[in-house]
Amino acid sequence: MASIPSIALNDGYDIPQLGFGVWQVDDDKVGEPVRTALGAGYRHIDTAQGYDNESGVGRAIARSGVDRDTLFLTSKLRTRDQGYDNALRSFMGSLDRLELDYLDLFLIHWPVPQHDKYADTWRAFVQLQRDGRIRSIGVSNFLPEHIERIIDKTGVVPAVNQVETHPYYQQRDIRDFHAKHRIALESYSPLGSGAVLDDKTIGEIARKHGKSPAQAIIRWHLQEGLIAIPKSVHADRIKANLEVFDFELDADDMRRIAELDRPDGKKLTPPEKMNDLF
Repeated sequence: MASIPSIALNDGYDIPQLGFGVWQVDDDKVGEPVRTALGAGYRHIDTAQGYDNESGVGRAIARSGVDRDTLFLTSKLRTRDQGYDNALRSFMGSLDRLELDYLDLFLIHWPVPQHDKYADTWRAFVQLQRDGRIRSIGVSNFLPEHIERIIDKTGVVPAVNQVETHPYYQQRDIRDFHAKHRIALESYSPLGSGAVLDDKTIGEIARKHGKSPAQAIIRWHLQEGLIAIPKSVHADRIKANLEVFDFELDADDMRRIAELDRPDGKKLTPPEKMNDLF
């Protein structure tokens, strides 16, 4: 079983640097890949209210036999449930569906500034953390100006910002801001929704190390100090994505991957275009 390193968060807790994502996996089908992931050695599972599969994830965890104290569970608030009171109620629904007494990490899924509710939502998150319902609180898809506003309103800095990050979209422009505030960057779509897997440079680097393109990309995330949550429903890929701790990319590999960053590299919805879908 792989020994997965952890990253220290700014609130005193640790987060496993490599986790398992379940976006776009139906509730009645998510159980098997979650059980496969836990059996392979993953201890960090990332879901969301908007994925509509928290119940399936909860059932899989309950039946896995894995000690809750060894797990790190993340979920995210639906955009339509933003607002102080709504967020408090909605969070309790997540606990019920996941069959848990607390969450390790809860995120505001999208800022959606046109609704102007994310600051009040953050106040609810702070209260839930103080009540012991959530260990770490964070955000997703937030730009620096959104983060600055919630810090100004509450004095509480998010522990994590989960954003799309991969070799084609490396988020270099926000790294210094997050480092200054000790906010961990967590990569969703770490393989670029599959787009980066066929990249020639990635292929050459992977072959050099006797690894797959996916393994080379995940290794890049780890060496960049990012948290990665690759998703798959295939047992062989779920296990292979963990086989990234027996090699290291050298300085030339890292330089070549750095050069793949593109202004138009983003593959998924920009934060300013997100509505109430999630």
